[in-house]
Amino acid sequence: MLEFPLRMTWVRRTAGGVGLTAVAMLFAGCATGGGDASSEAATVSGKLKVVATTTQVADFARVVGGDRVRVTQILRPNVDPHDYEPSPADVKAIGEADVLVANGVGLEKWLDGVISSAGFRGDRVDTSQGVKIRPGNGDEEKEGDPHIWHNPLNVKIMVAGIEKALAAKDPAGAAAYQANVAAYAGKLDALDADIMQQINSLPPADRKLVTNHDAFGYYVDRYQLAFVGSIIPSFDTSAELSGRDIDDLVGEIRKTGVKAIFSESSLPPNTAQTIGREAGVKVVAGEDALYGDTLGPPGSDGETYLRMEEHNTRTIVGALR
Repeated sequence: MLEFPLRMTWVRRTAGGVGLTAVAMLFAGCATGGGDASSEAATVSGKLKVVATTTQVADFARVVGGDRVRVTQILRPNVDPHDYEPSPADVKAIGEADVLVANGVGLEKWLDGVISSAGFRGDRVDTSQGVKIRPGNGDEEKEGDPHIWHNPLNVKIMVAGIEKALAAKDPAGAAAYQANVAAYAGKLDALDADIMQQINSLPPADRKLVTNHDAFGYYVDRYQLAFVGSIIPSFDTSAELSGRDIDDLVGEIRKTGVKAIFSESSLPPNTAQTIGREAGVKVVAGEDALYGDTLGPPGSDGETYLRMEEHNTRTIVGALR
């Protein structure tokens, strides 16, 4: 039996490093704020102040809004959104926003408390509205799978929701927002077709996926991959991990003939590498790691949503071929 601690503690990076209660206290006396979000939220004449929670929805907001909006992005690249703690600057930015764009499906567990503390009076967009949500497992995942962006067809619904909100707040820009969404929809359709073609180039017996956590369910469903398992058997990376879970996954990898384990950019690869050694399969990590919960920094293969999904597909196909 593989020896492993019964409880894993993942190392996470947060922008503020302080809890929500502390944020509320600090915000009460904060005039200018001290984080990235505050500086990005500076008033720009004639532009809507849009605050977006995750890296993905921030990218979508920039695409839809174009030069008519100023987007403040709360989460930084490669920061795990499941265990995020907002900073005073985040609270200040949300309080000043005209439009707040969120992923939804319970991904931003901290958001309702921040909205209350910030006194937000703008328009809130839940980009998951209209998306068919994959079910969760048990009470802790009752809202379902929040990783909706891993199907480009879902993203078409998400950007349409952003367009509607921006046009309602800025009617003069409605035509521009509509044109931006139409152009992006074409790119999403092309991305979807390209992913389908690449995955279909693999022999059916090789289309098997093992990842850090259950972040790729929508991708798996859309492109008909076989999901063998994940290192953390949950949508949430803060879920507990047992030695039995590890042993079970190693057994499944050996039994099904999986060719690779894919680590993710926002999580440490240590456990994946341990399982890979035990199961005798390669581990895809480092610069080749998949972008599961977050986009990558500027200049990386995960800089934008389109580049992220291209990178993920290229990496998956290359490792499984």
